[in-house]
Amino acid sequence: MRRLLGIDPGTGCRAYDPSVKDSTYQWLPDRHLGVAATLAHADEIIGRLTDVLYEYQRQPDGIIVLREEPAGDHSRTVVDRVAPMPRKIPLLVADALVALRAALEHALFAEVEFMEGAPLEERAARLVDIPAAENFDAFAEWTRKKAKNGPASLQAGTELVRRLEQLQPFQRTTDPAQHPLARLVLHTNHAKHRTPAVTAVRLVTMYRDDETPRSLRDVAQRPEEPLRVDDVIAETPMGERVPVTLFPSIGLNRPGTDRWPVLMTELAEIADWVRAQAVPRLITGAEPMEPALPAHYEIAVGHADERRALIDGSMTTSEMKYKERLGATSARMDVPEWLSQMDGAPQAPQVSQWLDQLSDAEVLERVGRLTPSIDHDTGIMRRNVEVLEALRDEAAAFAERSEG
Repeated sequence: MRRLLGIDPGTGCRAYDPSVKDSTYQWLPDRHLGVAATLAHADEIIGRLTDVLYEYQRQPDGIIVLREEPAGDHSRTVVDRVAPMPRKIPLLVADALVALRAALEHALFAEVEFMEGAPLEERAARLVDIPAAENFDAFAEWTRKKAKNGPASLQAGTELVRRLEQLQPFQRTTDPAQHPLARLVLHTNHAKHRTPAVTAVRLVTMYRDDETPRSLRDVAQRPEEPLRVDDVIAETPMGERVPVTLFPSIGLNRPGTDRWPVLMTELAEIADWVRAQAVPRLITGAEPMEPALPAHYEIAVGHADERRALIDGSMTTSEMKYKERLGATSARMDVPEWLSQMDGAPQAPQVSQWLDQLSDAEVLERVGRLTPSIDHDTGIMRRNVEVLEALRDEAAAFAERSEG
């Protein structure tokens, strides 16, 4: 039975026995339910972004078209064309980042008004903002500026300033500019005042198919820069044909730098930090509590019980769904070729029909039964043959039912 321990005067939340799982978001005050909705809205924007990205990346000719050019006794592989990127992509990236920053700003403002015990006067309200200090002196200067007209709860030494200090980029001692808050503020300042997010196609890595690596971590990463027409990505001896696997992606420029991290990685890292770390710490001043805020819940309808809606939400982010979707798409392209070559297997179109009626998660679960074997371990290869035979039989049974 849950044992409530009264009201924590510092947060306005009910404190509770941490050994008992919270099923009603006791740690989340009513004044912050709107922040949970803002986070869900940000994830919905990311979901719309992944839809546009998916359609862009699955063009029949690919997003990169290559050509071969002779160069003495070698042949150069040159970028002939890069597919134009939809304008919607950078706009949605900017929208998502601005929504994530809004969640932080709204949480802070709600806490300030709660601690002040009354709505703020306009002059004090204008001084409520989330700092992003890369060193302690900068944070102290931010605090000093609140001393004259700012709210009392943002004065040096207060509980709320302590919480904000926990979230600052200078807490990451090795490279504060890499801190999620530093990146969030960098991106949103640029998007609000200059241009939307700046995105470009980049080639993350590539490898020869006859030298398949154990994992992509074993492959040298290409320069973190946009891919441009006429870029040379490889050279081979004239007359030699070397099949390669390319890993193009969409890069997101960090304003004022020459960094182009993978767009969805950058966005997911910031979004996860805001939802799972920053907002809970700002609200409670403590380690994030359970249950964690959902990545998504239904915000397109009104709820008589908002907490029940949160409980019914999903922890699966749009970025996770996107990765699953890409993985399943790749499997749906490869598996029909693998299975159709086996004795007793249906033809490739029938295998494709079988895969199409499975969910993305079901497709990935089946492909995940296979174990990579770079060194041709006989035991692993034998088990993989058994897995393929089982998949062949499942596809054949589906084909038989369909024809019947």
